[in-house]
Amino acid sequence: MSDGHAFGRGAPFRVGIEEELLLVDGERHLLAADAERLLPRIGAPPELVDHEAYAAELELRSPPSADAAEATATLAGLRAAAREGGATLLACGVHPAAAYGDAPLVDAERYRGCERDMRGIIRRTPECALHVHVGMPDPETAIRVFNGLRRHLPLLAGLAASSPFWFGSDSGLASARGALVRAYPGRGIPRAFAGYGEYEEVVAASLEAGGLDDRTLLWWDIRPHPRHGTVEVRELDVQASLDDAAALAALVQGLAVHEAEGGDGPPPETEALAWSSFRALRDGVRAEIVSGDGVVPLADAAAAAVEVARARLRELAAATEPLDGVARIVAAGGGDAWQRHRHADGGMAGLLRALVERTAAPRRLPAGAAGGSRRDG
Repeated sequence: MSDGHAFGRGAPFRVGIEEELLLVDGERHLLAADAERLLPRIGAPPELVDHEAYAAELELRSPPSADAAEATATLAGLRAAAREGGATLLACGVHPAAAYGDAPLVDAERYRGCERDMRGIIRRTPECALHVHVGMPDPETAIRVFNGLRRHLPLLAGLAASSPFWFGSDSGLASARGALVRAYPGRGIPRAFAGYGEYEEVVAASLEAGGLDDRTLLWWDIRPHPRHGTVEVRELDVQASLDDAAALAALVQGLAVHEAEGGDGPPPETEALAWSSFRALRDGVRAEIVSGDGVVPLADAAAAAVEVARARLRELAAATEPLDGVARIVAAGGGDAWQRHRHADGGMAGLLRALVERTAAPRRLPAGAAGGSRRDG
């Protein structure tokens, strides 16, 4: 590492995925605060499997991978290892039936500090996100990609939206998790920066104002991550289906390459992106979002973004098959519609059972795509 960052240390535009998963009991599928007990039984190194803030939550992490197919192949193996270690996993942005306040934290100083700072905000309920990292060759490219990817955040939020229930009731939103996390300080879409120097100045000022000593406590929806040498797209709902996670990660990877190579001009203003992101979290794939020079159906923006990302992934010789999942998400009505259908069919118990089963299900990616094969699709 040089100059306090890791940009350029690895091959550029490799992708990594972090997913936060809920731990539940094996019968009623209610939250189980078992992370610290289960981790030694899983046996994976902490860089791959670790706890997060909540005691009823694990975080699984792929290493930097050539493409989304390779990254999700790793996650599939880690989900299986967690189950073999005794975990029952449920992937959802918010547990649909957890009681308000059923949110014990892991006993670690970082999270004790978060509780001192956040107080009742962090004690409401665990929330689980999907984070996608894309490696950057240098700091200025990182800022160019960060600036440009901001335009795609409403699209990504709407595609990922899959947490309609909270505290046993339908929130009316596609992503209840998205609404919950907006209460934390510093959340949301940050403004663009003129260069890496300005970014560092803003980070320093923000850390001082917040009384913070760690830049990873700046929880923007997207951020440069100097420690990993990446740009990190954050705050998407975690996906029960690894094929859906692969679709989102492939879209982020392809769009990151596009933005690194100049993108499509300046993104919409931050305020417009913020409103558009809210509509995406509210309405999911049925939203109308800001895209290009106007407001369009999310389905149209998704189709256009997939074609851009597909061309860029071909340039990387990366698997393009995962991108087919974007159209599947849109056609199915999104993860929120899937959950509402399961709830209508089987009540809350049926929904929880279906989520556990979907979290444990094998990927549907073609055999050749698993493990990172290179096909143009």
